[in-house]
Amino acid sequence: QEGTKVPSKRKQNTSIVTSDLLHKNLLKSEQENWNDISPTYKAMTKRIKEKLEELHDMYTLNPGSPRMRFGENVYFEENGCIFLAKADDVDEGNADILFSIEDLGFSDAFIQRIRISPDQRYMAISLKSENSEEAICIIMKLGNFPVVEKVIPSVFSFEWAANDVLYYTTQKNLKCQNVFMTTFTYQKHTKLVYTEQDARFFVDLYCTKDRRFLTINSNSKTTSEVWLVDCRHPFESPALVQARTTGVIYHIEHRKEQLYILTTYGEPAEYKAILTDNYIHRINLDTYCRSYRNSTLMKAPVASSGKENWQLVYAPEKKTKLVDFEMFSDDCIMFLKNAGHLYLNVISFVSHSVQSIQLPTWACEFELESHPEHTTSTCYFQLSSPVHPPKRFAYSFKENNLIEQAVQEVPIITNCHTTRLLAKSKDETSVPITVFHNKNSKELHRSPLLVHVYGAYGIDLNMSFKEEKLILIEEGWILAYCHVRGGGEQGLSWHRDGCQHNKLKGLHDLRACIMLLHELGFSQPKHTALAAASAGGVLAGALCNTDPALIRAMVLQAPFVDVLNTMMKTHLPLTIEEQEEWGNPLEDEKCMEYIKSYCPYQNIKPQCYPSVFITAYENDERIPLTGILQYVQKLRKAALDHASRTSKKGNWIPNIILDVQANGSHCDSSWEHSLDE
Repeated sequence: QEGTKVPSKRKQNTSIVTSDLLHKNLLKSEQENWNDISPTYKAMTKRIKEKLEELHDMYTLNPGSPRMRFGENVYFEENGCIFLAKADDVDEGNADILFSIEDLGFSDAFIQRIRISPDQRYMAISLKSENSEEAICIIMKLGNFPVVEKVIPSVFSFEWAANDVLYYTTQKNLKCQNVFMTTFTYQKHTKLVYTEQDARFFVDLYCTKDRRFLTINSNSKTTSEVWLVDCRHPFESPALVQARTTGVIYHIEHRKEQLYILTTYGEPAEYKAILTDNYIHRINLDTYCRSYRNSTLMKAPVASSGKENWQLVYAPEKKTKLVDFEMFSDDCIMFLKNAGHLYLNVISFVSHSVQSIQLPTWACEFELESHPEHTTSTCYFQLSSPVHPPKRFAYSFKENNLIEQAVQEVPIITNCHTTRLLAKSKDETSVPITVFHNKNSKELHRSPLLVHVYGAYGIDLNMSFKEEKLILIEEGWILAYCHVRGGGEQGLSWHRDGCQHNKLKGLHDLRACIMLLHELGFSQPKHTALAAASAGGVLAGALCNTDPALIRAMVLQAPFVDVLNTMMKTHLPLTIEEQEEWGNPLEDEKCMEYIKSYCPYQNIKPQCYPSVFITAYENDERIPLTGILQYVQKLRKAALDHASRTSKKGNWIPNIILDVQANGSHCDSSWEHSLDE
């Protein structure tokens, strides 16, 4: 209208240009700083790299990737190629190449997921590069001469609903909200099947073990909803199992016309297993948190699958976490964790019994192998710890026993001691700690200590095998893993007690853990380092501000250190979704003040800081690089200000180093790239 003032586009553009210029200048300054400093570590880097390569060759469990068996045919992937072999010939090396990354010109990509159609006429493969979180899906038509049938960009998950019907989700700005169906014979066509309207929810696909249903799973951090596609009628509209109810998470599997429902519904609000006549699902572990936290198994009829009809089948003990589960024709096997110890529960649907099986005390991580045939009588999985390489085990349903698989001769780790401790936090809550150290170490109070923390999203600390952890043990280090609140180590309540307005409890837990370690003679502050990645950077960075004297060094990888500013920017892809973890400071002033009270960037002040080493990624879509650059600048300035104000004897200026990687992304990278880091 006449008289209305039009905002100056020039002013807006000037602001954006200034911001971009500041970012570029900060990045250039840090890159120059890194180039000056990195040669100092050249000799150490060379020694560690050689040792890592040696250990990797020695300990990598390499029966190839998990094998997918379909009748007499076995499919497997090795070194960027997908092979097909007869079951009797697979160990003899007689296999045909179906697909090669290099032959199709994708040399910088790696294979992320493989799905074979029920009649084995088609194969869908997702390829992903290290520099992007988006994958492409290639559909191959198999036969004497496999050919590329179709290429679909920006795909996240996909499953075959029938011989020639593929369902897939698309990913844009780290979100998956659309599900499509595409066909490959007769009238070829693609159509939109489902759209998620709520930005907090993420959609993925999973096929039940018996391939009876394809499940469309829409999950937020606290709530879920599942739709079913009947694979016998893949063109019919999906059917809703149970409408989303705030705070209720559930997943579905299916066996013999029964729905098995893994859910948090009911009291206490932990996962339960429920059964409904016709369905059951488990969360797609490729996708979400790779954990059910605490769960219960329940059941209900297909025709009336609403939660009012769910009946309890199995509930784990209090503070027991269901890590993973797998459905078979007559049994269900559950991988559980209680007070850091892992064990199996086997539910027999024939005898209606539950058998509990203890696992080795050193085991910290499970990895379930693929079992496409649900009628199999054996379940295969791997166990590992940060310092124990993956070891293959099998559980036989017929023999009712656990078998250690001698896949290859690997040296057994015998000189490492595993200790589990409980620290008393500020509110008297007991916080678990897992400690590893060399049995031959003397005077542990003089040994260097590396403390690990995460404490967010209900996800456990990563305790899978890493060659570098074994090097540290061999060189006399102590490794400690603090299972603080906010993580998922002790179920949903453990997560709830450490998120949103309870985030400081995780910080109190971390402080109590480090203090207990020192009190018990595990190292001392001047020999202690703290390591964290991603959202673990919040607690690590907060402790660095509140208790810098507890540690001498801090190592962060792609850390989240600017919580407040990030959560104020709704244009960022994950901000809305993340409000269930951190709160919404834009609409809640108390939330804003609470985040301010612990946010690492907001609480930097002149004091004696530990040395800090940060790795960040130029193309990281999850953690904005600008926040890390500004954090490093502010931290360095505070440390220098403190040093200039004090002339205390023995005063030192910490090293604060940022290595910005041009390649790589927030997610897992290849062995070669990890080795360089």
